[in-house]
Amino acid sequence: MAATAINLPSIAHDGDSIEGDLSLDGFAHVDPKFFSRYSGPSDKDDLTSSPRRSVSSGEASSVSSASNSEEDYDALEIDPSTVVPGGRGGGLHAETTTLDSPLVADEEHGSKGDHTQEQRRPPNHRRTSIPITIQTTGKRGRYLLKADDPELKEILSRSIQREALEKLQKRRSRFSDLVFTRQFTAFDRQNPASASSAFHGFFTLFWLGVFLLLVKVAADNWKRYGSIFGHNEILTMMFHKDVLVLGITDGVLCGSTVFCLLLQKAIRADYLSWNKQGWIIQNIWQALYLAGTIRWTIFREWPWSHTVFITLHCIAMLMKQHSYAFYNGYLSELYSQKRSLERKLEQLDNLDPVSAVTSPSSTAYGTSYFELRDLHSIHRRRRSIHAKSMPHLDEEPDLASAASAIESGITLDLDQIQNFERIIQLEIDNLNEELNGKCSTTANQYPANLNIRDFASYIPLPTLVYELEYPRQDSINWSYVAEKTAATFGVLAVMLVISQAFIYPVVITTVEMKEHGLSLSARLDELPWILSELLFPFMMEYLLAWYVIWECILNVLAELTRFADRGFYADWWNSVSWDQFARDWNRPVHNFLLRHVYHSSISAFRISRSSATLITFLLSACVHELAMWCIFKKLRGYLMIMQMMQLPLVGLSR
Repeated sequence: MAATAINLPSIAHDGDSIEGDLSLDGFAHVDPKFFSRYSGPSDKDDLTSSPRRSVSSGEASSVSSASNSEEDYDALEIDPSTVVPGGRGGGLHAETTTLDSPLVADEEHGSKGDHTQEQRRPPNHRRTSIPITIQTTGKRGRYLLKADDPELKEILSRSIQREALEKLQKRRSRFSDLVFTRQFTAFDRQNPASASSAFHGFFTLFWLGVFLLLVKVAADNWKRYGSIFGHNEILTMMFHKDVLVLGITDGVLCGSTVFCLLLQKAIRADYLSWNKQGWIIQNIWQALYLAGTIRWTIFREWPWSHTVFITLHCIAMLMKQHSYAFYNGYLSELYSQKRSLERKLEQLDNLDPVSAVTSPSSTAYGTSYFELRDLHSIHRRRRSIHAKSMPHLDEEPDLASAASAIESGITLDLDQIQNFERIIQLEIDNLNEELNGKCSTTANQYPANLNIRDFASYIPLPTLVYELEYPRQDSINWSYVAEKTAATFGVLAVMLVISQAFIYPVVITTVEMKEHGLSLSARLDELPWILSELLFPFMMEYLLAWYVIWECILNVLAELTRFADRGFYADWWNSVSWDQFARDWNRPVHNFLLRHVYHSSISAFRISRSSATLITFLLSACVHELAMWCIFKKLRGYLMIMQMMQLPLVGLSR
């Protein structure tokens, strides 16, 4: 007999045999690691526990087994100093529990008998040999190891059950699990870590410097124009046209998002299917939504300030609609699958079990819980029935086999009916867990969330990622709202002063150079001096624009909506790599790209993490280029090229 060895990953799902590869380095044996892994009841905890990895809104779990050398776009860690106790909802207090199913209960009860049997064995009991039989399989290099020993049969059966149970429990959502927690922004006075920081004085020093800058600008205006406010050309340009029309347009943008709710209600009523027509209709609507808004800005000939505001708000509303529609569309498919499985359970309840000894049709199917290999042949014979009535079970061979067996009308004994019920009930429990989402304090699980109240509360939230429930504060601090509102208008005034005093004159000089017919070479000679004059004011405008949006406006919205997760940014000023900066300076957009572009492209197209990172950066670059085109009405491409250059810079920074 040829020398052989068992290769554990090649285990065949049979109750008393293992299929392996031929080896020329030893005798036929079973790896002792196999016995140590599956022979005792200590594995009961592994069978009945299925901990789910969850990540905060600033971190995400990896979805691929790619090597560490690949781009890890979602490698994020939440700052523990910013997380504070309190707040409720959003799954913040939901415990990670095991799946409560008849199968788990049976496994726990069954393990007690095994444990008693193990206790009766001598402590150093060791088998010197196990009678086995090796049979050829007709394939070169493959064989079947048949065990006649009852103990080995029990071990093999337990290992197969373990593998099958882990397979059923390893359901992974297409959307990464973002957990919203209660936390404050870094510069918020409510953040105890920021207030007690030794560097907090530099924050105060910055605003002292801004105040001195305003004093200087006011003095120059008084000296030149006789007024501390100057001529205010930018302010006049911003408010001389279509201010009321701008407000009405923004209201229409927000109100028209209700289309997503109506579409999801139609899908819930089974008028449409998300996987067939729903996602196509949603994408067409999003394209029309964006194109219509841009066309409207061109038609009204708005100044750049109006165009920037309405374009960016349109893109934000577009991302909100996409998250709402695609997450609820995904849940609608799970809900349909759940209803289909519940119908199968009803069919099983109506079946009359027959005796396994006297039924010729039932003897072809094993009564062991996971011994369903022969049912795959019925699944193939009943493929047409399965395709019509069970479109959601293609990824679960055990479920497909059970469904085909039920629909085929074959006679089943009592053990087989109970086994099928356990398989289906376990999957229903998994589906219920996903349909509940992060709900821990409300009953807003799908499809109860498809109502105008939930949708209207989601639209003003300072997040671009839809969840069934978010952590909320108990009340609104109106003094805090007044403080942040005053800060918003104050920072906008500072930005206006800097633009009027330091940017507008340089821009006017550049335009006059072109209008006066100055040659290209002469203008290029002046370019370095122009850039040097714009560097500092542009940096100030960038910092103030970031501060007014992510620190002031989003905190006002969060307080008004009692949204407890204020992790809108991290300490991007301490970034040591380009990818870290891309993640930390704008967390709401990053979370959207992470869930609906990065992870979704991996799950939908089965691509690598590196390819998903490329797609994510490319989409972000295209959106930024679109915003630049809306402002200047010219497609340059340099901004897109510079943003895509971040990818090689990420590799160099590592």
